[in-house]
Amino acid sequence: MKIYVGNLSFQTSEAELNEAFAAFGSVQSANLVMDRETGRPRGFGFVEMSDGDAQKAISELNGKDLGGRQITVNEARPREDRGGGGGGGGNRRY
Repeated sequence: MKIYVGNLSFQTSEAELNEAFAAFGSVQSANLVMDRETGRPRGFGFVEMSDGDAQKAISELNGKDLGGRQITVNEARPREDRGGGGGGGGNRRY
């Protein structure tokens, strides 16, 4: 199961994220989302664990302090299509 972790301190490392969740079971992956332009963390990430361990981690860690911030932890939802791409319109003359 993929878990969303939000409101992370910009100083939080992937190793710290992994360590926080490892207390609840085997962590398959822990990734911080980085800003494409600056390369700096965006303050959220994702952790993958087995379903049972993930449910335990969500219930125990949601609202807890990590790196001085109260983190949000819940089941990750699929990314919604924000309708990007395309463009067009405008006042073109042919």
